[in-house]
Amino acid sequence: MISVKEATKNYINGGKGKTTMPLGRMFVLAFLAGMFIALAGTAATIASSTVTNSSVAKVITSLVFPAGLAMVIINGTELFTGNNLLIMSVLSKNITVGQMLKNWIVVYIGNFVGSIFVTGFFTLGNIYSSVAKSVISIATTKCNLSIQEMFFRAILCNILVCVAVMMSATSKTVGGKIIGLFLPIMVFVICGFEHSVANMSYISGGLFSKMAYGNLGLETAGLTWFNFIVKNLLVVTIGNIIGGCATGIAYWFSYYRKQD
Repeated sequence: MISVKEATKNYINGGKGKTTMPLGRMFVLAFLAGMFIALAGTAATIASSTVTNSSVAKVITSLVFPAGLAMVIINGTELFTGNNLLIMSVLSKNITVGQMLKNWIVVYIGNFVGSIFVTGFFTLGNIYSSVAKSVISIATTKCNLSIQEMFFRAILCNILVCVAVMMSATSKTVGGKIIGLFLPIMVFVICGFEHSVANMSYISGGLFSKMAYGNLGLETAGLTWFNFIVKNLLVVTIGNIIGGCATGIAYWFSYYRKQD
């Protein structure tokens, strides 16, 4: 096992590589990460869709969804929310603010395209047919949250995601990395926090399902592309950045900054 202090140092030193890789490679790695999160989110919905007890359904979802971050980390792909930890490399002067922002923008776009790619194929492949009602219901619920609810749930969400990334970084083995990330992600799913990249697939999947199968008797007035991108995604992204950067600053201050 690697100490948290050493894992923090390794992440900070790795920030240079993350921000200076060719843009094409950065985008493809981000595209893959968006796919992985979308695949895991949809699998979690399918696994819990027939469970009538909401508490049990949340537990089942929380047991499946961490597969997304596991695929992201083990395959070395680029996830926007985890990359909010690049603030540590900025504070250590390993990279500039401009390099960090360039990475965030390219990775965010790549994550979005990868998510839409998966939900589009799920729609064309008629995979949503048996769970369309659940998919539409989840998307509608997310779009109808208040700004305050989205914002604070997003902050808490990315605190846990970044903690999961750092816990995973303390292991040198594949199994250890998966175990390290599992519990924080399980907690965020059970608590119903808001993750911008997950919402890219959850809500686009709901919108595509509504287009393909109708509203299936559900009240879906709030499920629109405008509410998805402007109301939900924008607010949740800002909250994720705050939560992720706050976590990165805490790690940097505690384990890397030279103390008197």
